[in-house]
Amino acid sequence: MNHRNRTKLALKQGRAISALWLESASPELAEIAVWAGWKTILIDNEHGVSSLEHTAHLVRAIEAAGGEAVLRIPANDPTYLKKILDMGVRSIMVPMVNSAAQAQAIVDACRYPPHGQRGYAAPIVRASGYGAFSDYASQANDDLLLITQIEHTEGADNVEAIAEVDGIDMLFIGPNDLAGSMGLLERLEAPEVRSLIEDLERRIANSGRWMGTITGPGRDVTTLTNSGYRFVAGPNDIALLASTLRHEAALWREQSADFGGS
Repeated sequence: MNHRNRTKLALKQGRAISALWLESASPELAEIAVWAGWKTILIDNEHGVSSLEHTAHLVRAIEAAGGEAVLRIPANDPTYLKKILDMGVRSIMVPMVNSAAQAQAIVDACRYPPHGQRGYAAPIVRASGYGAFSDYASQANDDLLLITQIEHTEGADNVEAIAEVDGIDMLFIGPNDLAGSMGLLERLEAPEVRSLIEDLERRIANSGRWMGTITGPGRDVTTLTNSGYRFVAGPNDIALLASTLRHEAALWREQSADFGGS
């Protein structure tokens, strides 16, 4: 376990981060993804199935293979945040952050006093190497990468105030839920959606915070990084697996009249 946040260091060095979503609770798929070249794995515990125990195994597998884990949590929950921080997660994405007060609550839950309210158990948790990293508590606050998702019109209205919260490092535009909050779910090409996203891009860039998002139609990683995004989440393990299995099934169906039979 590297006890420094290499994802945050890469961002500070001016690099752009490409990430693969992990929806499954499979350490094997996590390892395969890292060994295939995806060095940043975005574990999705908002929509994925992983428990805290599953998540611990995923983080170990990713790190053992040489990757870095970013974790999207289910909701802004200080107890959950404390547990994953103690687990050793250093890069955290929080969904549906709509106000500066919500952003401040995230920072308070993640930082040790006097800069926050995180409970202390450093000598006995994985994050400190179970006490092997004697400087863990003194470095933990600076090592955090906190990402707030802007994915509702309310959050869009408050984006400058959210960006001003000390300790928030990145604002991540979630276009699908953002469109949904406008009554335009699954209509990412609608002019109103495109206009709001472009407005958010400008305002986040002006705030000085890093900016992230997902790929989509007309929004590949090159286009997005050229537009100022520093963190781009693309493929999804479940979607990739499903696509491959459907493709193989179609090939076999062409070759065998009995394929799919009972």
